[in-house]
Amino acid sequence: MPKAIISGMGMYIPEKVYDNAYMESIVDTNDEWIVRRTGIKERHASAPDEYTTDMATVAARNAIADAGLTPEDIDLIMLATVTPDYFTPACACVVQGNIGAVNAAAFDYNAACSSFITGLVTANQFIENGCYKHILIICADCLTKATDYKDRATCVLFGDAAGAAVISAADNAAGILASEIGADGTGAKFITSLAFRNDEDEIEKRVSGRKDTIWMAGQSVMKFAVKAMADSSNRVLEKAGLTYDDIKLVIPHQANYRIVDSAIKRMGVEKEKVFLHLEKFGNTSASCIPVALCEAVQQGIIERGDRIILVGFGGGLTWGAALLEF
Repeated sequence: MPKAIISGMGMYIPEKVYDNAYMESIVDTNDEWIVRRTGIKERHASAPDEYTTDMATVAARNAIADAGLTPEDIDLIMLATVTPDYFTPACACVVQGNIGAVNAAAFDYNAACSSFITGLVTANQFIENGCYKHILIICADCLTKATDYKDRATCVLFGDAAGAAVISAADNAAGILASEIGADGTGAKFITSLAFRNDEDEIEKRVSGRKDTIWMAGQSVMKFAVKAMADSSNRVLEKAGLTYDDIKLVIPHQANYRIVDSAIKRMGVEKEKVFLHLEKFGNTSASCIPVALCEAVQQGIIERGDRIILVGFGGGLTWGAALLEF
């Protein structure tokens, strides 16, 4: 049975930067409060005429090139986003056309910030059953276009980015050693952004009154996130029969510093083994983990053969963790 490995990584970060000084100029907040509460100093914003598929296309091309492949080698494109260009066509189909991946099936999916792990677990099944050889996972969001900039509690959190990975079949490889994904729909309304629904209570929650902006029940989300990430990470370690001593790096969803710090303490893992880039990118939803993984590889922190844990949570509510040999 072939194993699924990450054969290539790619990312895209928009040029425009919203630093904390900018946030101070548009909402009642300040740099000290933002850094203390979130750990974020900057976040990147897509241009007015730049959308999810534009960012996803660049990240996809970078990942395919990094894998030493051509777009024609890709069998399947899975794209995760909560800010699609259209309800239809799927963003994955737009990217397929943009890059010329003529042999690839394509579809969108949405597990919010847990999407990269959800995609990785799904791709692993396709690889192991021999259905596909090269799968492109893309996570991309223009969150700044869905941010309520009158809501001081959330507007400082979000940035835009795209991250992509090519998942390939390989013989004599360890691949994913253990994984899990999960959901708790009883917390569905803890993180919301409305489409066709016109629930008055949801609209009233939003300072701007724009129903398509992101709203979060901060304390409820934090309580869920800390437990979900720590427990999920510990469970995949137990499944694999390993401990944090066997792990080179943990890459969590970059929600905010307080959530990640609390989760780290609950895990019992040393901070030195946890990769963070919160201060320069903020929370970029599903792309947080693949962008962080891409950076860790580029910086030489992760090398082939290292065991790593990817762990996250997201709207839905969802969670997931994957322990793999890179």
